[in-house]
Amino acid sequence: MHLLRIRMQTFFIAPTDFGVGLTSISLGLVRTLERAGLKVGFFKPIAQPHPGDTGPERSTELVARTHGLKPPQPLGLAHVERMLGDGQLDELLEEIITLYQQAAIGKDVLIVEGMVPTRSASYAARVNLHLAKSLDAEVILVSAPENEVLTELSGRVELQAQLFGGPRDPKVLGVILNKVRTDESMEAFSARLKEHSPLLRSGDFRLLGCIPFQPELNAPRTRDVADLMGAQVLNAGDYESRRMTKIIICARTMRNTVELLKPGVLVVTPGDRDDIILAVSLAAINGVPLAGLLLTSDTLPDPRIMELCRGALNAGLPVLSVSTGSYDTANQLNGLNKEIPIDDRERAEIITDFVASHLDANWLHQRCGTPREMRLSPAVFRYQLIQRAQEANKRIVLPEGSEPLTVQAAAICQARGIARCVLLAKPEDVHAVARAQGIELPEGLEILDPDLIRQRYVEPMVALRKSKSLNAPMAEQQLEDPVVIGTVMLALDEVDGLVSGVIHSTANTIRPALQLIKTAPGCSLVSSVFFMLFPEEVLVYGDCVMNPHPSASELAEIALQSADSAAAFGITPRVAMISYSSGDSASGEEVEKVREATLLAHEAQRSLLIDGPLQYDAAANENVARQLAPNSQVAGKATVFVFPDLNTGNTTHKAVQRSADCVSLGPMLQGLRKPVNDLPRGAQVDDIVYTIALTAIQAANRPMDV
Repeated sequence: MHLLRIRMQTFFIAPTDFGVGLTSISLGLVRTLERAGLKVGFFKPIAQPHPGDTGPERSTELVARTHGLKPPQPLGLAHVERMLGDGQLDELLEEIITLYQQAAIGKDVLIVEGMVPTRSASYAARVNLHLAKSLDAEVILVSAPENEVLTELSGRVELQAQLFGGPRDPKVLGVILNKVRTDESMEAFSARLKEHSPLLRSGDFRLLGCIPFQPELNAPRTRDVADLMGAQVLNAGDYESRRMTKIIICARTMRNTVELLKPGVLVVTPGDRDDIILAVSLAAINGVPLAGLLLTSDTLPDPRIMELCRGALNAGLPVLSVSTGSYDTANQLNGLNKEIPIDDRERAEIITDFVASHLDANWLHQRCGTPREMRLSPAVFRYQLIQRAQEANKRIVLPEGSEPLTVQAAAICQARGIARCVLLAKPEDVHAVARAQGIELPEGLEILDPDLIRQRYVEPMVALRKSKSLNAPMAEQQLEDPVVIGTVMLALDEVDGLVSGVIHSTANTIRPALQLIKTAPGCSLVSSVFFMLFPEEVLVYGDCVMNPHPSASELAEIALQSADSAAAFGITPRVAMISYSSGDSASGEEVEKVREATLLAHEAQRSLLIDGPLQYDAAANENVARQLAPNSQVAGKATVFVFPDLNTGNTTHKAVQRSADCVSLGPMLQGLRKPVNDLPRGAQVDDIVYTIALTAIQAANRPMDV
């Protein structure tokens, strides 16, 4: 059988043992390589379901969902074992190579995940060797050091390297260590390991990553606990989003239980312990996001007690019931499957980013060379967003300073250096929210009490609005609104940007900005864009929030603003002016408006790739474009979609967001002198963090004379 030779990088990842966390490593490795703009594929040739798995293969499905890829389905284990038993190894490898070639189409690099050696799959190491050789892949070992001395660990890794030709073989690249349990930093651990390991000192075989063990990465959702325990759900509450980080078995008195009621705790107690049930309910009413209450021994509380707990149940406290006693329940809980459920997107994302941040990204990127064409995937877009915001180091004011989501987002941004956040709220309110939600407030997070600072902004505001004859009492009255205080701070350059909208309406956020900040030089209007994060790429939609019926000249301005925004965030602007008709196929007032707007925008900026009118499918799909607009440089590969009016823009944005697998970031306002951004309705912590990052980058890109 011939070896497969393809001009493409293939990394084969082989575990040294059972339980090394191979799926997590695959997720992180794909992300690391994506960040270099590489088109990364993934392929797991042979499925190995975990006990209790009934759905699709876990690694393949998680990579597909997290990275927006479509890997081929792995071969079933029974089929593989039958072929191996019949001595059909060559035929099996040919089957796998066919799938491999499917996975490799259009990719710069492919991650192939090997088999895990288990009691029932003792042949895994032999199959892995044949796979790596047949695919002409470079091998990366994955190991998880148990509590062993470093020389033992080094020996175990060397033994595994020998299976693939030894550590000096140019195809055997090195090892990634996962779940490293140590009190020292990863740098110190790596240095100590290299001292004890002749293998890693040679330079031929590298340590490609050291990932510390973090128990919270294993925290399942309360819903997963309910499913795995086969529990009866008495009150679902927030069981889809809350996570279990700790279990407490309550046999003690209520007085001794209270201090244990912290965020993420699952309280296990018999159903007749009314005192504990009431204590847990009180904690929940006071805002502590417990993982839930698990009642054992098949005893349900008295309905009168449950009625007293109504407030806690309405506040989202999950309540579950099982028939086993407390002891057996605790044993079952400790033995829960730690694998990431395939629908737990949040946990998969956190683990992916965590692993990616501990891999030797530079070396891996170098190994793969430069991509043929940069791919701006959602993950890369988000990553660059955070990186650029960190470089910008801007001060962003958040007027909704005591809202729990805002406090959490501000804490993340402050801790990660995404922005220097200023919360407008009473410090005691912010601290109370942080305590209840289990949020650690980082050093340097500013909290300003609006009541104490209001007076200092009365005079400046009167000066800013003197053309509108605003007097001091009127200014004072308007400054009762923290959004107005934040906007004056921005007008005076005390902060670089403002983000609001968790509880305030769009109008409430934007009105003060239009009055006090005004439009940027050369802009006659304020418009907005959404960044649409499709699995394969990031597109820009404008304007979906601000201008109900733009004229042709206004539409041209929206197109230019949106193209500038795309370019500012690393997206090459190819602007499609959307209409119900493409080219000259129809005429009518609305189509003519779009045609005129396209000409005006082109005249204003000759170098810009812009075309219109185009139908949406002609702008987005290359096959349709060939039929409807064969000579267009934009059709089929548009990156910026400009809609003819608000009705079309808003409807399309919401329809696409809900129906396609698409996350949207925004709206980001454009055309103001200084950046002010409104949050989307129902914004979550992530949305706020990314909007703060967008705002910081906008502030950094602002011409200094404005």
